[in-house]
Amino acid sequence: MLLGVNIDHIATLRNARGGLEPNLIQAALICEKAGADGITVHLREDRRHTKDNDVIELKKVLKTRLNLEMALTDEMQKIALAVKPECVCLVPENRQEVTTEGGLEVASRLEFVKDFVKPLVEAGIVVSLFIDADKEQVEAAAKTGAQFIELHTGKYSEAWGTPEEELEMNNLKKGAALAHRLGLKVNAGHGLTYENVRRMHEIPELIELNIGHNIIARAVFDGLEKAVIDMKDLIK
Repeated sequence: MLLGVNIDHIATLRNARGGLEPNLIQAALICEKAGADGITVHLREDRRHTKDNDVIELKKVLKTRLNLEMALTDEMQKIALAVKPECVCLVPENRQEVTTEGGLEVASRLEFVKDFVKPLVEAGIVVSLFIDADKEQVEAAAKTGAQFIELHTGKYSEAWGTPEEELEMNNLKKGAALAHRLGLKVNAGHGLTYENVRRMHEIPELIELNIGHNIIARAVFDGLEKAVIDMKDLIK
């Protein structure tokens, strides 16, 4: 499996003092050096961490891939079409949430999502939909023109070590298998840690994991390069 490292919380720390440190671009390059296969940032509508210029600069310097997480808004679509990251991941967004709370609702607004995805794909951008491992959502995602889905692993992560863990893992397995049968490529992410990530090997369809908070938290103690190397080793 590949590893995409989300560096949003480097930007969170930078923004806490309003200066330039820690430098987000430097962090991205350290992650690449340590073996990250791509760099993920979420350009939120409220710009609480990653900023517009961060996205522009990252696109210029990265040797791997820039994966831009974004809401389905006209503003974000225009930014993506202007910057042209290698990948975008379309996510739901709630101004009051601390972090993304669930998967994108695709089934009930299929035509809207199809219309949103079309110009991105035509521009040569790989599009992924961040969805729950739900049969209805997976089937709808396959009709949008997006090439990937990213399965929301939050419920699995919350259930880790509890009686519900097996249920949530089985849901992910079934969702990934269905997506693969429908011609979609499958990534996963959200809430994954150095402990619970090991079970992702049980899902053979997975191509890439996107992990952020736990890597950045480990980096506080071990350094960013080692934190990325250790996670990369776990998912190989």
